[in-house]
Amino acid sequence: MAANNSPPKVLYPEWQNEYQAAMLELNRENLTTLVETAENAIYRRFQAISQRPDHQAERQAIEDALASLRVLKRDSLGFPDWEKK
Repeated sequence: MAANNSPPKVLYPEWQNEYQAAMLELNRENLTTLVETAENAIYRRFQAISQRPDHQAERQAIEDALASLRVLKRDSLGFPDWEKK
């Protein structure tokens, strides 16, 4: 049986491709732009589905993605940690 080398299925292409690009970027100079692009795509999609109850799983995926982007921004780009007390 041949190994499956295809990328994982993207459930939410309206924003997940941009998110994955930011999460995989190693070059700090490119990272800021990719994070901004991902956040913009996520926020546009969130606005589109915000009043639709049938998108609960995607809203949870968006919350998780935004949390991961916050960590990436803090750890890789030196953004302040807003969670600190």
